Amino acid sequence: MNRVLLTALPSLLVLGALAACGGAAEPTAATPASTSAAAAVTTTTPAGPPPAPEPTRDGQCPYLENSVVQEANGQIVRKVRLSADQPDPACFFYADGTEVQLSVWVFHGDPATAEAVVDRATPVADSNPATEPAGWEGGSLSTGTGAVYAVAKGGDAVVVTSNQKQTIKARQIVKAVVANLGL
Repeated sequence: MNRVLLTALPSLLVLGALAACGGAAEPTAATPASTSAAAAVTTTTPAGPPPAPEPTRDGQCPYLENSVVQEANGQIVRKVRLSADQPDPACFFYADGTEVQLSVWVFHGDPATAEAVVDRATPVADSNPATEPAGWEGGSLSTGTGAVYAVAKGGDAVVVTSNQKQTIKARQIVKAVVANLGL
């Protein structure tokens, strides 16, 4: 008997509250609201990181000077292309007309997606831990085509890829980007 009362008690409380609010018309109006609230919860769950940005137009990187890239990566920057992302587009620095020597992607969003962006760029199983700048966490990885340094803090992530094998070069760029954007 007590078990039946305990399982029925929440329903009785809801019905009592609805009845106090204005009668039988209220329960049908409340039902769609609870359904849409449940739908909102499922649509806000991140499905994974967004696709990596692609260069779409020529321009100057708004948060990183060519001279900083040249000094850190050891190659002259011949051209810069930007993605369509806003407020901070991804920046692609070219050593010649076709070879990207360094790219920088700044992601702003929820913390889980920022971590997913970093995990995709530098999978935990394959990378070394990265903890610079202070308070940021992610991975550092030397690849067959260069190096990647990716870190996240809160809902922000910064991913730098370089055609150079030394991850220290990518790390220097991450530190400069974080400082320049005040992240």
